[in-house]
Amino acid sequence: MAAEPVNINEFQELARQALPKMYYDYYSGGAEDQHTLKENVEAFHRITIHPRILVDVSKIDLSTTVLGYKISSPIMIAPTAMHKLAHPEGEVATARAAAACNTIMILSYMSTCTLEEVASSCNAVRFLQLYVYKRRYISANLVQRAERCGYKAIVLTVDAPRLGRREADIKNKMVAPQLKNFEGLISTEVSSDDGSNIEAFANNTFDASLSWKDIGWLRSITNLPILIKGLLTREDAIKAVEVGADGIVVSNHGARQLDYTPATISVLEEVVHAVKGKVPVLFDGGIRRGTDVFKALALGAQAVLIGRPAVYGLAAKGEYGVKRVVEMLKDELELTMALSGCPTVKDISRNHVRTKHERLHSML
Repeated sequence: MAAEPVNINEFQELARQALPKMYYDYYSGGAEDQHTLKENVEAFHRITIHPRILVDVSKIDLSTTVLGYKISSPIMIAPTAMHKLAHPEGEVATARAAAACNTIMILSYMSTCTLEEVASSCNAVRFLQLYVYKRRYISANLVQRAERCGYKAIVLTVDAPRLGRREADIKNKMVAPQLKNFEGLISTEVSSDDGSNIEAFANNTFDASLSWKDIGWLRSITNLPILIKGLLTREDAIKAVEVGADGIVVSNHGARQLDYTPATISVLEEVVHAVKGKVPVLFDGGIRRGTDVFKALALGAQAVLIGRPAVYGLAAKGEYGVKRVVEMLKDELELTMALSGCPTVKDISRNHVRTKHERLHSML
């Protein structure tokens, strides 16, 4: 019997073995040269942790709140598409794992289970991720269904006016399944003779005219809080607060959109300083260790989202695998907090980390 995986990278290898190459490449790949894909992970390696000693860490409390909802740790499930490609139970399995871990799952707009199926699968706080389509009534339909089903927030993804160039999907001629959320609204079957049919579908349906004024349109169709996901700059963070966003997710879409954007951890602090505590700042991109979670919290994130690690857990071991991935990161974070002199998440401060720039500056 194979040994249980002991870290996220081992779950990734199990997922690679379990999945058809087309699907593994879809989940693991990034845009073009995949420079940002590598940087999202490697940028964490250039941040060092500076522990404090002789602090009572006999009890460690990982719990925190996001939009007023208490969760067991600052580790949430990011929106990732089409979980049934990874496991037959799809997003329902992921949702149950998130509920078992007492954390928040953000359901992808491009899920293979309906948002109603996910809502009825378990009792938990969950958000819905949203793309805005050219046919606005389709997006409005999903938002209103989510509100009726008890979803607690809308996470608007804003970094995809068109789909990034994912060369593995083009070479594999990646085919998306019919997405049940859109049955009776739109067909997701698009023929593309020269590459990924996901790219063809997205470019036919996504509204490339979406702009800041459209946050008002979204506000007009829902009473739910709106978080804006996919910004990387101080200027856009300030604008998001000005238009009334209830939260921000610093994200480069898992490096799947525009290559050579900065690693998200390298711009997190810039965004945090720009919003000045007016709204919560969440973070995704490159989390593979509890030490990564700690570094993001020290740089000002209220919580982190994990995308690929959750999918790797799902592909490897279904619901149990997702649960293990979250628990693994929680255990690593708890140990990091204990060894750094931080009994609670609130005790994690900017003084606990040094960036490469700061280390170089201190040598001058």
